[in-house]
Amino acid sequence: MKMIPVYHVDAFTTVPFGGNPAGVVPEAESLTEIEMKKIARELNLSETAFLFPTNSAECDFRVRYFTPTEEVDFCGHATVALSWLLATKYGWKDRANTIRLETNIGTVPVALSKEKEKLTAVTMTQISPKIKKVQLESDQMAQILGISTKALDQRYPLRLAYTGNWHLIVPIKSQRDIDSAKPQMEELQKLNVSQKAITTHLFTFETEEEGYDLYTRDFAPAVGIPEDPVTGAANGALAGYLFSEKILAPKPVQQLQIAQGHKAGRPGTLNVTITKDPHHSEPIIQVGGSAVITIEGKLFIPNR
Repeated sequence: MKMIPVYHVDAFTTVPFGGNPAGVVPEAESLTEIEMKKIARELNLSETAFLFPTNSAECDFRVRYFTPTEEVDFCGHATVALSWLLATKYGWKDRANTIRLETNIGTVPVALSKEKEKLTAVTMTQISPKIKKVQLESDQMAQILGISTKALDQRYPLRLAYTGNWHLIVPIKSQRDIDSAKPQMEELQKLNVSQKAITTHLFTFETEEEGYDLYTRDFAPAVGIPEDPVTGAANGALAGYLFSEKILAPKPVQQLQIAQGHKAGRPGTLNVTITKDPHHSEPIIQVGGSAVITIEGKLFIPNR
């Protein structure tokens, strides 16, 4: 048997058992894809990140992300989790201000914010956003989500949005309406698979959480996750949607604080910055937060 380190890290929170838990395997170079899939299934978290040496001169690590059922191209909360782990447990905060990750969607830089040498946040710059129109009736969407059609916020359109994965963005009138959702998971899975979307992401500006700009909730049965508590990739895609649809007031820089995970019993905080790029039509989307290491252990892998 060989042993490799494994961690359980709660992302987008400052307290244990909040936010979104991710598995992190920081020394995965000896693992096969089959072994990674088995490990992700064994940990049974929404995503597990596996780190490898990179051949890119511009990156520090190669990363692959697995749900309990399949590999995904990118995962926001697992990126926050692995970056926090590298910065604290592996000492990267003392040697650099940025960790550059090679992923299936390209290079993802993660900035390390420190106060008096103590890490306070990690912030990833996601890739340029994309938006697609959706051919979907409001009544059908409401029925699949298990909410009243009146709960849909008709001021804003349904869209597919992307900053690494496609997400179905659904505007809802209030936090109470979002929390009342009881999706038909099989139907939602079929819908997202047909859209090639990873999740369905509900959002509202009418949040009951003091100090926050938006409240969100995320469902991902298409990749084996009924509900993902706090989602960095989906909220990055949401930020691109808000910019592209001109829902936010025009400013060179927009800063949003998003609450998610409350209904799932794992409240989390995402800090999102949308910067208008003077050289491109797409904005620069940055999503950040804190994390907490909750479990440290060893994986026992049978010798091949």
